[in-house]
Amino acid sequence: MTWLKLVEGYMPMQMISELAICILFFAAINFSLKKAGIGIPKFWAGVGVWIFILMYLKYRIYPPIPFSVRAIYGTVSACGIFMWVSGSQPEWEDFKRPILNVMDGKTGFHKAIRVVALVLIPLALGGYAYQSFLPSFEEPIELRTVHPAPPATTKVHGKTFVLQTAENPYRVNPEGEYDQKYTDAHIVSQDMGRLMKDFASNEDNPWDPNAEGYIKYVREGGEIFFQNCHFCHGDNLNGRGLWAYAFNPIPANFTDAGTIAQLQETFVFWRVSQGGIGLPPEGFPWASVMPPWKEHLTTDEIWKVVMFEYWHTGYYPRTWE
Repeated sequence: MTWLKLVEGYMPMQMISELAICILFFAAINFSLKKAGIGIPKFWAGVGVWIFILMYLKYRIYPPIPFSVRAIYGTVSACGIFMWVSGSQPEWEDFKRPILNVMDGKTGFHKAIRVVALVLIPLALGGYAYQSFLPSFEEPIELRTVHPAPPATTKVHGKTFVLQTAENPYRVNPEGEYDQKYTDAHIVSQDMGRLMKDFASNEDNPWDPNAEGYIKYVREGGEIFFQNCHFCHGDNLNGRGLWAYAFNPIPANFTDAGTIAQLQETFVFWRVSQGGIGLPPEGFPWASVMPPWKEHLTTDEIWKVVMFEYWHTGYYPRTWE
């Protein structure tokens, strides 16, 4: 269903609205069938709605979302359907009747289903477990790039940034001028597990309420990071946040020298602002669930977050020279 585009910036509301309309449509059909005396049993209605939601999440959303995220949505949907089918005692009895009929073997048909289930389900689980442990020597169907080539420009909040010439407006020296060397000299030390440098002056201390200039912007970027990003990327920016293992693959580890240390600052600005949905075609299939932060943060806030990430990890952004 890629021909029916989701509207950028309104995707969550559009998804909820579409699902709500479809479910209301199904409910209206079932109501009409009940009036005619041929209503769909509660069990099959619940199962059907749940399967529809799973199919919607898999085939309607583009770019596709990872299986781990679809599993989360599917579980939440199953909980909602369970609440619906157990809203009253008669409805609950109606829902579980087919299950009890199979378990009790009410008729020959139910006994056959029970036997098949008791044989096929263990075999299927055993086969899945066996296949999951077998080593695979096949080449992947598609190759993807870890760091896809950035576009020449990116547009954020109506302003176009040329990535080769753009600069972080907050990477400035005490005189307020862009100064990469000055800011790189005031980062977290790589020595001894990235311990903080000895604060010779307040200009190096981001927790000093009177800090000004570059280090003040670092603190503001950190505040934004811990309000929005640390849930996935972790308190230590190592990709081990509270929600990290709900995703596959887990979020990026910024302390790894193979991530932001290898990138220009404008590349990171582009990736943060556009999110997973803004990756170019060669970046797919890519299981990135990072939202387009330009829809939630201002341009200045994104620049500050990017600068904080470099400061905290102790890495220097690569330059174009």
